[in-house]
Amino acid sequence: MWLLLKGGRIIDPSQNIDKVGDLLIVDGRIAWNQEVPQNQEGQTINCAGLVVAPGLIDMHVHMREPGYEHKETIATAAKAAAAGGFTTIVGMPNTKPAIDNRAVVDYVLCEGRRADVHVHTTGAATKGNEGIEMAEIGDMIEAGAVAISDDAYPVQNADLMRRVMEYSRMFDVAVLAHCEDTSLTRDAVMNEGLNSTILGLRPWPRQAEAIMVMRNILLSELTGCRLHIQHISAAESIAAVRWAKSKGIPVTGETGPQYFSLTDDALCNYDTNAKVNPPLRTQADIEAIKEGLADGTIDAIATDHAPHSLEDKQVEMQYAAFGIVGLETAVPLVITNLVKPGALSINDAIARMTIEPAKILGIEAGSLADGAVADVTIIDLDASVVVRSGEFKSMGRNTPFEGAQLTGKAVKTIVSGQLVSPAQ
Repeated sequence: MWLLLKGGRIIDPSQNIDKVGDLLIVDGRIAWNQEVPQNQEGQTINCAGLVVAPGLIDMHVHMREPGYEHKETIATAAKAAAAGGFTTIVGMPNTKPAIDNRAVVDYVLCEGRRADVHVHTTGAATKGNEGIEMAEIGDMIEAGAVAISDDAYPVQNADLMRRVMEYSRMFDVAVLAHCEDTSLTRDAVMNEGLNSTILGLRPWPRQAEAIMVMRNILLSELTGCRLHIQHISAAESIAAVRWAKSKGIPVTGETGPQYFSLTDDALCNYDTNAKVNPPLRTQADIEAIKEGLADGTIDAIATDHAPHSLEDKQVEMQYAAFGIVGLETAVPLVITNLVKPGALSINDAIARMTIEPAKILGIEAGSLADGAVADVTIIDLDASVVVRSGEFKSMGRNTPFEGAQLTGKAVKTIVSGQLVSPAQ
């Protein structure tokens, strides 16, 4: 079986390719040096005026399974990913039971093999995500976990985090760190500032993030462990990562579309769909994030896709769950708020969503190299998009972008040479 993507603008940052041409896929692999097979069935897709990119990777997804299947499942998360242009997703370990041992890793990966996209998982840093005892890191890595994470349950004990990093370094995997000093955020709802005062909502100081970013950077320096800072939201955190990189400390970072698209003004009408962890910050933080993405301080863009049921969100602000869905809005938000205004080139945007997360995770993905698995995302940079959560493939409807008019869309998603979105 062959697939010919004809006449598109092929952008592959992993090979410094940016040219108009044809891309041939044969038997699920990229085939730069072959001709279209005459003895096989195949299909030609006209890609004129479109961008042909390596399949997008989201390294921060809450698939909710096992335990919270009323919010999302591995299958529905994968369908949402395909609809949004992602060919690879990486699940977080805050499930029930937690992904803290070989058996649960096996379960997630087994279910993932039946999904529409490639599914990977992280392993929890501590047993039960309780922050008391280190989880079975070696067993989880041997079972296929691609990284270790304390996402949603940040490890507060520095000595325990040190040991997590030491063990992770032994297996050459990154620790994906949720940086939050919870002693400063207990019962907090939104960014500390004028808006929190006006609204009378418990404030969340930016220092709660920056303190833990710096602590974890110093532990990375001590242990030699590769550290990845998740969902960076504050300018101070970016400055810390920039400093760490200048010192040669093995640190990378990510941010999410919500953090360069919205400020804490989004909560002024008490919209619980804008309640996220870490919280939305200020315009100054948005500018710092854009600068960090442009100069490479921030390596990756990841959604922190966090679907919730209506019951979790349609309550008073202080009781509402943190998180938004992001898989199906990420590409339009990146193009609308970064690429079109000139804050980030389309080449760099694609790099932040393909080869860079692949390198952090140590997975073979994010490239259109000859012979590579044919994961491809086709993007229309000029498509008009209106966000309608009722049309999402995700089970979650919790988006603060409802009704937003955006530009840019992933129009086709190809996984292992098969067109998975739009569904055939």
